[in-house]
Amino acid sequence: MLRAAGLTKQVSSPEGTLTILDNVSLDISRGESVAIVGPSGSGKTTLLALLAGLDRPTRGQVWLGGEELTAMDEDGRALLRARRVGFVFQSFHLVQSLTALENVMLPLELAGEARAAAVARETLANVGLAARVGHYPKQLSGGEQQRVAIARAFVMRPEVLFADEPTGNLDSATGDRIGRLLFDLNAESKTTLVLVTHERDLAGRCDRTIQIEAGKIVS
Repeated sequence: MLRAAGLTKQVSSPEGTLTILDNVSLDISRGESVAIVGPSGSGKTTLLALLAGLDRPTRGQVWLGGEELTAMDEDGRALLRARRVGFVFQSFHLVQSLTALENVMLPLELAGEARAAAVARETLANVGLAARVGHYPKQLSGGEQQRVAIARAFVMRPEVLFADEPTGNLDSATGDRIGRLLFDLNAESKTTLVLVTHERDLAGRCDRTIQIEAGKIVS
């Protein structure tokens, strides 16, 4: 489902060229759940962004479902993401001026789905928020906001879900519930899951763990 070959990401800094990722190659099978772990600053989130087509590598290639992301322009990558990819972030990334229902409807409406409201309501009910569809993000707890974000990520039935520290802004008990929900929905949808996390328990639920240190895969 995902393949990376020789991914290198370098940026300029006052001290010179900084290498964030150094010749990273990997393969992730369809339906597999993979945790990317490592210390802060090791390149985990950069790798996730490159695999998702949110950023471009300095060198190397990425294929998603047989399509080469690194050969596409930004419009092409955006179109592929809209069709095949879902995202869950640490900071939720909800639109503050939209209700929970409207946030989940957004990708459906952009895709021209005629039943956007009905599908969004059903998906919110699946994450336990049937009674909160009319609430704005500021009226929801952190755990509820992340559930809205998860509903929005799954509403388009993505082939690949990228999750970047999805429990990072939540307390332990809430994070545990969100983790269970994420994996339950992922199993139900048979989605390929790529997860960046510091949480050992969350990583342990994945089929496989990729350890990154100083921009290189070490295990």
